[in-house]
Amino acid sequence: MKVILSIYNFIVGDMIILIGVLLTVALMALINTVSALAPLRAVSGAILIIVVLAVLVASLSREAFARR
Repeated sequence: MKVILSIYNFIVGDMIILIGVLLTVALMALINTVSALAPLRAVSGAILIIVVLAVLVASLSREAFARR
C-alpha cells in the first residue's frame, strides 16, 4: 500500500508542476499578444520566475507535509 501511495504522490506532484507551468506559459502568451497588457511585458521575466517558483514550492510542500 505504501508503494501505491508513493507512486500516487509522485504523479500528482508532477501534474501540479505540469499544469502550473502550462498556465504560466499561457499567461506569458497572453501578455505578449494582448495589447492592453503591453505594460506587463517589462516585468514578464520576473512574473515567469515568481510563478514557476511558486508552483515548485506548492508541489514540494504538498509532498513534504503529506501524511505518511
